[in-house]
Amino acid sequence: MSEGRLYAARPDGTITQSTLDEFATRIGGMKDAMLERMWNPTVSIRGRIAQVWAEYDFHLNGKFHHCGIDNVSLVKGPDGWKIVGITYTSETTGCTESPLGTPK
Repeated sequence: MSEGRLYAARPDGTITQSTLDEFATRIGGMKDAMLERMWNPTVSIRGRIAQVWAEYDFHLNGKFHHCGIDNVSLVKGPDGWKIVGITYTSETTGCTESPLGTPK
């Protein structure tokens, strides 16, 4: 949902926020090669709400950039499942090595 919210928790204690629409526009306008990989998701569903929690790593132009946890909230409406919120950590140290191996 375009009016949904995205929050990023940074290691220095700052929290940034935007709408999902603003985030998509910003990412869509980037010229860099981006790769985000998630693994070991925990998915919880009850009725028309769902939550996904997963570790991830993010690579920019073929190089490791950061890692963290993605936490995605969804609701199911007449048009199916929609993301209504994303919260994630952005960490550059202490990252768990991905079981997916080196990106190709």
